[in-house]
Amino acid sequence: QEARLKRMKRGVITSARLMREDLERGGFRCRAAMLTLTYCPGAEWDPKQVTALVRLVREYLRRRGHRCRYVWVLETTKVGKPHYHVLFWLPRGVTLPKPDKRGWWPWGSTRIEWVRQAVGYLAKYASKGSDHPFPPGARLHGNGGLSAEARAERTWWLAPGWVREVFTVVNRPARAPGGGWVSRETGDWIPSPWRLVDKAAD
Repeated sequence: QEARLKRMKRGVITSARLMREDLERGGFRCRAAMLTLTYCPGAEWDPKQVTALVRLVREYLRRRGHRCRYVWVLETTKVGKPHYHVLFWLPRGVTLPKPDKRGWWPWGSTRIEWVRQAVGYLAKYASKGSDHPFPPGARLHGNGGLSAEARAERTWWLAPGWVREVFTVVNRPARAPGGGWVSRETGDWIPSPWRLVDKAAD
């Protein structure tokens, strides 16, 4: 769990930073809205629920001519109950309706608040950790709305160190089918330096 939390923190902070840089390069004037999704007693968690919520928000913004830009992180409460923090970057003058009132989040309650330092705000939640295991099959974070260049840079930053020592961002490294990593620009492939060892066979 400690390793998963470490990867989550790096992924969340990197995604939020790249989102901010995308917006600055494009000259977009946006505000950051933090949406907190909690579960009511008796509600069952399912990994598809946050995906469904994001899909509804994306459609809501699309109908108004806006792109959906977001980063989310999963936490567990002191009693082990999961909940989500979803940060949306919204154009000036655009607000989100409360998802629980709209029926977009029928599993509990929601809260929306504007935040000034979006990256720092997400980093706080990503750094808190958890005293309880995450539910089986749970994704700890997600994002959407990054430009192609930002997605490529995110992949590079989140790649293992041995990959970043060989490939640069412009190589656009990606996981290769069957193992290892491959450059989408050159086609060069590098194998993983790690091998699985069957201790029972020793």
